Amino acid sequence: MISLKVKKLTSTAKIPTKAHNTDACFDLYCDNKYDIIIQPHCSEVLSTGIQTEIPEGYFAPVFSRSGMGFKQGLRLCNSVGVIDADYRGEWMVKLVNDSEIPAVIHPGNKIAQFTLLPVLDINIEDVEELSDTERGEGGFGSTGK
Repeated sequence: MISLKVKKLTSTAKIPTKAHNTDACFDLYCDNKYDIIIQPHCSEVLSTGIQTEIPEGYFAPVFSRSGMGFKQGLRLCNSVGVIDADYRGEWMVKLVNDSEIPAVIHPGNKIAQFTLLPVLDINIEDVEELSDTERGEGGFGSTGK
């Protein structure tokens, strides 16, 4: 089992949780002191009130929560955030409101989700030629509907 050390920066910060043991991701919570209103087609930065010590060899991809996207039109500003193992600052979440109505985020609301994944040791090779495949350079729907 992998251990993730989490430090709460405030008394109101919440340790990330899973709703079910089988969930792929942990929920992150808003730790702002007051309600945050995200106007249509605008964004706001939200505090989580936590710092972490991710084990060496891992990173934390941060994702939007599907319910927020479908129900409120909210998404992460950069689609997927990446927290590296050596980062020790507060985890922040910037949400964008793609809807036509203001969205209200209350302190303690779930605002994003994350998991830990291994960092792969990859060697990039500069080559002159690549091997041929049946697909070749076909893309953007080239395999049909």
